[in-house]
Amino acid sequence: MIRAIRETVGSVFSTRHIRWMEFAWPALLLAAGLLFIGLVFIDAMSLSQSNLGGSGAAGRIDFENHKQKVLVAIPVFFAGLFLRPMWLRRFTPLIYLACIALLVLVQLIGDERNNAKRWIQLPRFDLQPSELAKVGTILMLAKVLQSSRLDTLGEWLKPLLVALLPMVLVAIQPDLGTALTIVPVTLGLIYLAGGSGVVISAMLGATALSGFLAFQSGLLQGYQMERVETWIESFDTDDLIAARNGTAFHTFYARTFTGNGGAFGRGLGEGVANETGLLPERDCDSIIAVIAEEWGFYRTAALILAYGLMVVFLMISASGLRDRYARLVVGGVAIYFAAHLFINVSVNVGLLPMTGLTLPLLSTGGSSLLATFLALGLALGLGSHHERDLGSDAFRRY
Repeated sequence: MIRAIRETVGSVFSTRHIRWMEFAWPALLLAAGLLFIGLVFIDAMSLSQSNLGGSGAAGRIDFENHKQKVLVAIPVFFAGLFLRPMWLRRFTPLIYLACIALLVLVQLIGDERNNAKRWIQLPRFDLQPSELAKVGTILMLAKVLQSSRLDTLGEWLKPLLVALLPMVLVAIQPDLGTALTIVPVTLGLIYLAGGSGVVISAMLGATALSGFLAFQSGLLQGYQMERVETWIESFDTDDLIAARNGTAFHTFYARTFTGNGGAFGRGLGEGVANETGLLPERDCDSIIAVIAEEWGFYRTAALILAYGLMVVFLMISASGLRDRYARLVVGGVAIYFAAHLFINVSVNVGLLPMTGLTLPLLSTGGSSLLATFLALGLALGLGSHHERDLGSDAFRRY
């Protein structure tokens, strides 16, 4: 029995095939540093005056709860790290289908909050299937694209359909912001697989046009229409100030506190965002605004640069892989982090409409942490977990 268990585990996980000399240590060290910085800021938030008094519009922030979630997510990271590429490639369709099943299940038994069904209540944990679906979609896109040269219409339709299904299921929750994060990952992976840049640009333009037409025709949800309208009006300073206690509340305070840090910041835990508790979701969606206020422009810029360097090192790791499937997964994870960084920062400085999207490694969130740690573990593992493979394709540029 014990031998059978060991053989079963050995067929799924392996440490012997990892080449530690080829491991993407810079990416891991940067990720660990970002995680540590996030923990420091969230701890400071939990000790702020608004939390000590139990008041504040943004609610109480529980650092101990966040720390426990990080500890739970660490084994998930190692599971992804030691997962055997051959097993992952073989069972990718089942993983993808399981993610789709969870997205369907959330519509049936999900917990409804603020007119949205996004969570499945579990003992001591709320599962958000849309976060795991991002990882499942990356894996399935890599599976579809590994043997595709994108020479025919059918080869283009397959990855688009793979991405469209979870996007639709997430959008009807409704959670349009999370659904749209799949777009850059999909187009980025198609490009890495050899897709024409001209065609991808046309698809991106068509996506933007569809969004504009949906807005003009009123097809968006009421709150989504309100966010877009508020974003457009926020470019006029007078309109933004006038709506600061209404629809532009979050937008106004995110931008205000971001600029309030000046060049060098107000000091850890001494920002007005923490002292007043006025900034909504300051531990997750708007954590970069808190960092900008307390660290200032220069250190926040350095933080964003470090985040970008982590993405670059993951891409470098991907470019050196012979296994096309592994290469696409690692590249997809890099795009996943890059997309979240761009969208989250852009939202908080007013370049994009307000949307509920975390900044992985820095923000709180149970399902987000699980997805982030799993994605990072898979990327680092596949980047150094070499088994015999005859594939020798390289990223192609058309």
